[in-house]
Amino acid sequence: MSKDKALLADIEDAIANCMKCGNCMEVCPIYKELQNETAVARGKLALIEAVLQGRSDISAGFDKRMAMCVSCKACTAKCPCGVKADELILRGRQAAVKARGLHPVKKYVFKLLANRTLFDLALRMAGLFGPLQMKKLPGNLAVVARFPMPGLDRRRVLAPFAATPLRSRYPETITVARPKMKVAFFTGCTINYVYTDIGQAVIDVLKANDIEITLPPLQHCCGTPVHMSGDADLARLFAKHNIETFERAGADYIVAACGSCAEAFKLEYPELFRDDPVMHARAEKLAAKTFEISEFLVDVVKFRRDNLGEVPSTVTMHDPCHMARGIKVTGQPREILKAIPGVKLVEMKQPDRCCGAGGSFSLANYELSRKINDRKIADIAATDADTVATSCGSCRMHIIDGLVQNKQDRRCLHTVQLLAQAYAAGKG
Repeated sequence: MSKDKALLADIEDAIANCMKCGNCMEVCPIYKELQNETAVARGKLALIEAVLQGRSDISAGFDKRMAMCVSCKACTAKCPCGVKADELILRGRQAAVKARGLHPVKKYVFKLLANRTLFDLALRMAGLFGPLQMKKLPGNLAVVARFPMPGLDRRRVLAPFAATPLRSRYPETITVARPKMKVAFFTGCTINYVYTDIGQAVIDVLKANDIEITLPPLQHCCGTPVHMSGDADLARLFAKHNIETFERAGADYIVAACGSCAEAFKLEYPELFRDDPVMHARAEKLAAKTFEISEFLVDVVKFRRDNLGEVPSTVTMHDPCHMARGIKVTGQPREILKAIPGVKLVEMKQPDRCCGAGGSFSLANYELSRKINDRKIADIAATDADTVATSCGSCRMHIIDGLVQNKQDRRCLHTVQLLAQAYAAGKG
């Protein structure tokens, strides 16, 4: 057996289940733009099959085609044979990393990411000196580069790094007068260093529901960017670190305000340790007490509705891929929005259509990700909503970019921010 085939041999039967029917072509956001067979799941699985049959090698072209995927899981949801194409494509990426190594840029970035102290310092410095490089646009959380930056399109709208990270603004434990329970808040990177307004809203909402909060200071990136890039070994290091950190927190529950971060704790960590019985059991135990914030507020806490003030707004909901097809949480954010006085919820045509962010995908493939996002922006515009609610910082940033590029005067917020506004209005 060739080395390349050996890297993929254990998924040979799963690959064979693909009938090549082409149902995935209907829902793949990349195929819709490129109309190229290698862009769709069917084509990628055929490439893996070619390697297994000795007709191809894990070449640079194979690596490039496996990377051309936003990991939206739409192909898996659509497959009539139950083929988990997203997981098989991920295995293709893992095989490419084993055979060829990481791309030099990703290797450097992940090396920095793996060093929690240096990563924290780098992002703090970005918050302090970012205004020298990034120009603020009208609105609170939109900037563009003043000068060319390698790998960054000059037109791209980003969010500024926070001058002070979220976890640095609070003690490790945030107390309330009569706590019902203790919750550990996994902030993730985006909320801690960029969208601190989302983190502030999570804290305000939990306090409004008499919940004590702990912010474990040693928590680190969930590892999803590393995992989705195919470096399973490094992803396991991230997972092990966070499992140990949140075990020590001694909380009743763990909450995350990002579908991808919640998916990491709930689904990815147990899968990463499927061959390690001890760590798998620890990961499963942690997964059972982890919830995305809207899921937690609706299903566990039964959040307070008697003291909500009015938030006059017409809102449409964007479902992030890892919320809709990963942890399958879509009803709970809507229940929250419908409970807020003054909020009118108007559904867009395809609320779970991928926005094109795909984590780092939009950085490496900005033109393509913009085309995918333009479809999302058109759906948003058709609702005539003044606000887009979502549950993912990456989606929020990409949608704001799309709104600016398409000259749409609308705001994009996390669902929990609207609930925090309602609690604040209720106090008035």
